[in-house]
Amino acid sequence: MTEYPGRELELFAFAENWKQYFASHIRSSIHGRVLEVGAGIGGTTKFLCTGNEKEWICLEPDQKLAAQLKESIKTNQLPANCQVIEQSTAELASNETFNTIIYIDVLEHIQNDRMEILNAFKLLEEGGILIVVSPAHQWLYSPFDKAIGHYRRYTKKTLRSIIPDLFEEKKLLYLDGLGLMASLMNKVLLRQSYPTKKQIVFWDQYIIPASTIFDYLTSAFAGRSILGIWEKRSSS
Repeated sequence: MTEYPGRELELFAFAENWKQYFASHIRSSIHGRVLEVGAGIGGTTKFLCTGNEKEWICLEPDQKLAAQLKESIKTNQLPANCQVIEQSTAELASNETFNTIIYIDVLEHIQNDRMEILNAFKLLEEGGILIVVSPAHQWLYSPFDKAIGHYRRYTKKTLRSIIPDLFEEKKLLYLDGLGLMASLMNKVLLRQSYPTKKQIVFWDQYIIPASTIFDYLTSAFAGRSILGIWEKRSSS
């Protein structure tokens, strides 16, 4: 049984402005049959799944988290087109295919990230969309990253390096430029393994709105997170 080591999922459920912010960059790319890898407790699913997709598969190998997802669907906290599969991408049947595959703060938890992307490639239909949101900049790696099982943080260069040439890059940018400064402060001064609820709420309510403006004015040249969208090329 796979067990997720982190305890931050409930905390980041309060980060509604952040989720709305990155969702605004990727929502228009989501279509058809969707695979959300590492869906956790469904905190991101609520912001991305509209209920109009053909099907939304919440892939979650952690038994306890998968049970929470199933309960959220049963109690209508998640749309009715959602279903839960308690597996990894490597364990999915070879005849499973998707139009969109999403990794939201998940890829950094996977030791062999290159192999994971190859698994995603095999599961995508031609013209399918791969979406990744992950923490940015290895020099920001902190006790918090270690505590929640992050193997790495990404730059544009390192994220591109694990994406096969059979994908066409559609978008690659940093988000939350002001949050980057807050993360640096935590690393240098606070060195916390976990943020407090108060810190998450402050970041979400004050820093994220300011970051949306900062990112726009600076063309998102730096940020606490990185966001990428790729399309699987046609084999013809």
